[in-house]
Amino acid sequence: MANLRAAQMGQQVQYLVFDVEAIADGDLIAKVRYPGKDYTPAEAVRAYRDELIEQRGDGKDFIPPTFMLPISVAVGKISGDFELIDLVVLDAPAYRPHVITKLFWDGWSHYGRPTFVTFNGRGYDMPVMELAAYRYGISLPTWYNIHDRSFEQSRNRYNLESHFDLMDFFTNFGAGRMTGGLNLLANLIGKPGKTGIDGSQVQDMYEAGRADEINDYCRCDVLDTYFVFLRSQVMTGALKLDREQEIVAATKQWLGERSADSPAYAHYLEHWGDWKPAEEPG
Repeated sequence: MANLRAAQMGQQVQYLVFDVEAIADGDLIAKVRYPGKDYTPAEAVRAYRDELIEQRGDGKDFIPPTFMLPISVAVGKISGDFELIDLVVLDAPAYRPHVITKLFWDGWSHYGRPTFVTFNGRGYDMPVMELAAYRYGISLPTWYNIHDRSFEQSRNRYNLESHFDLMDFFTNFGAGRMTGGLNLLANLIGKPGKTGIDGSQVQDMYEAGRADEINDYCRCDVLDTYFVFLRSQVMTGALKLDREQEIVAATKQWLGERSADSPAYAHYLEHWGDWKPAEEPG
């Protein structure tokens, strides 16, 4: 297995499967939403969350990505034949937003601009990373290639070569709904999905000093996204089902080899399930 992984490290990275967890920028919220109220950053965040709960009426307080800072970005490096080469979290253990942002975009350029793979990345993860680049003055002419033909522009919604958003794939670009989201899709193929933590808890976890746990959660989301991506490629015909199952088995072994040193991988394997094909009628 070690020789196999060494060979894979020499493979070209074709896809970057990533997930972003972010926290609210209290200074920005105080300035933009509560000018003149002399709120501390923490008070501004709490006031905004309370407003959102009251407005939504469903108990949720998700702050829009425009007010967020990335504090956890996990990235799975995937080869052209869909094998997992590596899975990293950026700027560990410091998790500094400005460093995370630079590493994210530099990595995309370094590997020759691979295809981003996300679940609802166009709606959340990518706006967070784009606005972070704006905030920190990072030039991205190959991402904002606005003078190219429209269908070749990296940010074109239908350009699947630059960004394969699984939410778009499964909903036919918003024509349908993906009720249950990534959690449902992961469970359909036996993978853990949400196992006690979700994005709504990240702000409180960060404020409680639990950044490492957030990054472990982010790793697990990337793994779910990766396995759902593999099955999507079976659907398109880019990957044979038996080959997908070989890759899944190899990835499980890869996780097992690292689980002693990674609480995230150990947790993921504890909740692992194997996909089983439907039985033929007797």
